[in-house]
Amino acid sequence: MRKISKNKNWKYSKFISNRNFNFDRKYVLKFVSKKLLNDSYKTISKWKNYKRTPLLSLEKLNKNLKLNNIFYKDESKRFHLKSFKALGGAYAVAKIAKGRKNIIISSATAGNHGRSVAWGAQRLGLKCYIFVSQFVSDARIKEIEKFGAKVIRVKGNYENSLNECKKFSKKYGCKIVQDVSTKNYKYVPQLTMAGYSIMIKEISNQTKQYITHIFLQAGVGGMAAGVVAGVAKYFKRIPKIIIVEPDRADCVMQSIKKNKMIKIKISKESIMGGMSCNEMSLIPWHILKKTTNCCLAIPDKKIPDAITMLAKKSFSVKKIIGGECSAPAVVSLVSAFNNIKVRNRLNLNRSSNILLIGCEGDVDKELYKKLYEKGLKKYKNVK
Repeated sequence: MRKISKNKNWKYSKFISNRNFNFDRKYVLKFVSKKLLNDSYKTISKWKNYKRTPLLSLEKLNKNLKLNNIFYKDESKRFHLKSFKALGGAYAVAKIAKGRKNIIISSATAGNHGRSVAWGAQRLGLKCYIFVSQFVSDARIKEIEKFGAKVIRVKGNYENSLNECKKFSKKYGCKIVQDVSTKNYKYVPQLTMAGYSIMIKEISNQTKQYITHIFLQAGVGGMAAGVVAGVAKYFKRIPKIIIVEPDRADCVMQSIKKNKMIKIKISKESIMGGMSCNEMSLIPWHILKKTTNCCLAIPDKKIPDAITMLAKKSFSVKKIIGGECSAPAVVSLVSAFNNIKVRNRLNLNRSSNILLIGCEGDVDKELYKKLYEKGLKKYKNVK
């Protein structure tokens, strides 16, 4: 592999430091409690086919960047859903159902959350209705339907699908399972975030190395906040938290910059689909506004390259199937390293132990193939 650390094409679009950073474990655990974190692991670890997902080493990339370690948590191996989302929605369904068989579950989704909710309902023999926007691919809908849910496509965007879900649920008495928190809707999103924290619980038992940096993808911020809650509970030392977003949908960055929740306009959707969000979830905002060290926004153009290079063993001795929302973790690390001011600001050096979250595999096989083949055309230029 040619020196990726000298490849000027790996660039971020925007970078900011958080002037209000103050990581306080007690503060974080007010929003996602220790009790909930303990219960999520106790519950999910007993599910059939549960096992820890691999914590891989990106040793080839590490040799190139000359850091101490680069770890990659491979969530493409999470149950049979190929996504960290399996830990959230399904757990929330189980807690809401409380053993009852006569309730109906509903949700609005852009893909992976809906699959987790549908799987959670199927596990318990519950009826489930999933609402999706017109922009959700047929491939993702088929993946949801595999778990027995009735999928209802709605004209317009995600917000339209959520509004239809609410109307339907009110009429038929469904229990809504969303991962986005608002002023009057907190408990279910807290459950999903508690589920996501299991990744950190597992990592704390998979390596004795002190993690110094975590590059965390964010859409509305649920995964990032769940990981931070896990850090607050399970890690002895607090690493630097770097939030990563598409430059077309940087609602976390803009909110931290203004020190208030900002709703942004998205003129064109990012190929990092699950991260293409215009507004943060409320609880993640409260957590991330204090615990984020820095924010990075990256362009779409290097995502296909990273997907291909993960699969072609350019970063690791193992082939890694990382989807469009896994690749940003790698792109952001390389982009940050390639800017000497940011590298120094983050203290990326030979003592650094980096954690990247490979949050999904080829969930949308058609999109994955398209992006992989696009990256393959450039592959020879970075070998």
